[in-house]
Amino acid sequence: MPDTTASSAPSSAFADLDAFTALPRVSGLALSHDGTRLVTTVATLTPDRTRWRGALWEVDPVGGRPARRLTRGAAAESSPVFTPDGTLLFTSARPDPQAPATDDPPAALWALPPTGEARCVAARPGGVCGPRTARTSAAVVVASPTLPGADDSTEGPTSDAARREAREDAKVSAVLHAGYPVRYWDADLGPDEPRWLTLDLPADTPAGARDEVRWRDLTPAPGRRFDEASAALVPDGSALVTTENVAGPGGSQRTRLVVLDRADGSVRALADDPGREFTSPSVSPDGRWVAAVAESLSTPTSPPTLRLVLVPLDGSAAPRDVVPGWEVWGTGTPQWGPGSDALFLAVDDHGRAPVHRVDVADGSVRRLSTDDGAYSDLQVAPDGTAVYAVRSAVDAPPAVVRLDASRPGDPVVLPGPAPRPELPGTLTEVSTTAADGAEVRAWLCLPADAGPEHPAPLLLWIHGGPLSSWNAWSWRWNPWLAVARGYAVLLPDPGLSTGYGAQFLARGWGAWGAEPYTDLMAVTDAALERDDLDPERTAAMGGSFGGYVANWVAGHTNRFRAIVTHASLFALEQFGATTDAAHYWEREMTPAMVAANDPAAHAANIVTPMLVIHGDKDYRVPVGEALRLWWVLNRQWTGDPADLPHRFLHFPDENHWVLTPRHAVLWYETVFAFLAAHVHGVPFRTPELLR
Repeated sequence: MPDTTASSAPSSAFADLDAFTALPRVSGLALSHDGTRLVTTVATLTPDRTRWRGALWEVDPVGGRPARRLTRGAAAESSPVFTPDGTLLFTSARPDPQAPATDDPPAALWALPPTGEARCVAARPGGVCGPRTARTSAAVVVASPTLPGADDSTEGPTSDAARREAREDAKVSAVLHAGYPVRYWDADLGPDEPRWLTLDLPADTPAGARDEVRWRDLTPAPGRRFDEASAALVPDGSALVTTENVAGPGGSQRTRLVVLDRADGSVRALADDPGREFTSPSVSPDGRWVAAVAESLSTPTSPPTLRLVLVPLDGSAAPRDVVPGWEVWGTGTPQWGPGSDALFLAVDDHGRAPVHRVDVADGSVRRLSTDDGAYSDLQVAPDGTAVYAVRSAVDAPPAVVRLDASRPGDPVVLPGPAPRPELPGTLTEVSTTAADGAEVRAWLCLPADAGPEHPAPLLLWIHGGPLSSWNAWSWRWNPWLAVARGYAVLLPDPGLSTGYGAQFLARGWGAWGAEPYTDLMAVTDAALERDDLDPERTAAMGGSFGGYVANWVAGHTNRFRAIVTHASLFALEQFGATTDAAHYWEREMTPAMVAANDPAAHAANIVTPMLVIHGDKDYRVPVGEALRLWWVLNRQWTGDPADLPHRFLHFPDENHWVLTPRHAVLWYETVFAFLAAHVHGVPFRTPELLR
């Protein structure tokens, strides 16, 4: 049921898009090794309101003191992590006062001691990201994009800096690929390659001085092996357990776990299974075990499964499922208890993502969080008594909380840097039984004044993924902005949604136009039986896979007054080979599946006004999908071109999401103007900056 934690920010934040955009955004969590300090990242608008900029804030683990800001850099700070002596490491592109000035410095590694000012530890021409620290040593490992052929030198023709300068001087941006993939989400892969670099932090550095350290390159010729890698240092820092991409025949790819020796860079396979991929490794405090998430490779008839696995660090045994048959969708990196006998993780579960404690010896599972929250970024206290996490929910933005690590209970919300905004409505649930007997449920966000005398128009919002769930707060698709404008918003989890078991997920596998669609129509019908909703004023919206379903809906029913389709799949035979991970989709999208589930095949039936939205930098769902849909909508319109009911909102420099603040505001302004025109019949009002 809805979260009832007290609020302190006015509801006007949802009525005013600029005010909503200015709300602070909490993400990530780092706990010091002694358990006395807890640090999170808070993103706020820059003074010109064109970017969000992260800063580090400290939250009192006990909850007695208010949160305090730690950093105020001119550039964003992120990826906080503690060293054993209490130093806080983070990455930032803020100017280094000890280095020559540059117009656009890359992100470097910075250190903030328990007392004193932050200092730059070390930089790289391509920047650094994701620092990892050891439990009992000064070892640090980072990832750094580096051009092929560059060595450890800091200057000279073979250095990374010299190679970058040569390309820049020649105005060369071309990349010659020798394999697949070549893109990822919104990034063109290459010419630089992520390498693992390491250093040992010096014991003492005078205030204001620069550390005299140099990076050691552990992976001098990585190719694309460590793209988007997840990793963890062993407790003494002698080795790094990391994911490694393995290229296969026919353009395929999977990930395995390897152990990378910090002394000589040698690589040892740890978990390598042709039928599974391994991610999110976490090393036990005693250094004996590695916990990870194993995902089975899907087939045209079988969706993937996600399991929590355990493998001995010495490689003496194969990975074993800790809890046989338990699906762990939505989890991040599993976190160890201090005794190396328990693991803590949050898992999708019926529109929530509660925290669980797992006994590694017998596989017993205990749910710790008893509320409706979705938890992430877990950190376990060194004495094992508490679990800290970032908690959000459909009706609550992210906040830092504490849970009892030994027994179920509600979270304790710690005094944080961002007040919780007052919502303009209430949250409830709707459920129904599908034709095949499966229960289909949804969250329903209602305006405060909705009732039999004033039934609210209904917006059906379809989640992406498709292996996903509506269970957490969203800044990009925030239903309360629509609620503040008088709409009710239905957030269903149809077939293919996670958190309902493997069988529920499998109902829509290879049959996207079947159960996902019929489930959505069934739960919409159930919601519209309420007397506080208006069945005559409805619209549907979806993004990514949700956009696919929106396109499918448009070709199969005219029950909605308007449809918004964002970053959507439209022509499956085109999408499959042009997305950034064709090898993944090819496992499911056989020619027969494409023929049976292709929205483009039913485009002639579209009569509902559609708002098509797409970013040109979207490589997951290339913009060609939107261009093809937009052409079809125009080609099929036989009336006066001036009366075309459809619109196309195109962002030339945005990706799968719309990430810059002003574009996010324009996104919402356009969506609400389009809905108002077709749901309420008012004239369409083009946003000011788009006129």
